[in-house]
Amino acid sequence: MIEKIHATTVLGVVHNGKVSLGADGQATMGTTVAKSNVKKIRSLSDGKILVGFAGSTADAFTLLERFEEKLNAYGGNMKRAAIELAKDWRTDRYLKKLEAMMITASTNELLVISGTGDVLEPENGIAAIGSGGNFALSAAVALKRHATQLSSEEMVREGLTVAADLCIYTNHNFVIQTVKD
Repeated sequence: MIEKIHATTVLGVVHNGKVSLGADGQATMGTTVAKSNVKKIRSLSDGKILVGFAGSTADAFTLLERFEEKLNAYGGNMKRAAIELAKDWRTDRYLKKLEAMMITASTNELLVISGTGDVLEPENGIAAIGSGGNFALSAAVALKRHATQLSSEEMVREGLTVAADLCIYTNHNFVIQTVKD
């Protein structure tokens, strides 16, 4: 039996007018690290939209392609593209079987998109998914509340570091990007 590659941490933070998105680089198959430098953050629309994914890699790339198609169809409107993707994901027979989640980021917002049809906009400007997501989210919430001098990128780095220290499916090989203005 072939085990699926899974588990990761993706964290996005909106802070002081900037939006950053980051992820670790570890992919696992069961209890084995299959690769340590996977790039789980993608830049779309000339860096004005970032996408991070968790879950099955092939499924995530399929969803990323569909999301990019929706972005093009709706003139770069990230929220509309996310809603249309979520509708398709929930109702399309093929897409319904895909196992992944995504965070999308633009110059002023973050969205979490899931296969259950959810498009969630976090009220505190912080979103996290994956096995280490709750660790990273907790750290970022505390940092945003008390370390306001940090940049969004620094908050993402620190949140991912906490997750990597605690979650066995998350490593310290981070890719962090900030949305271009």
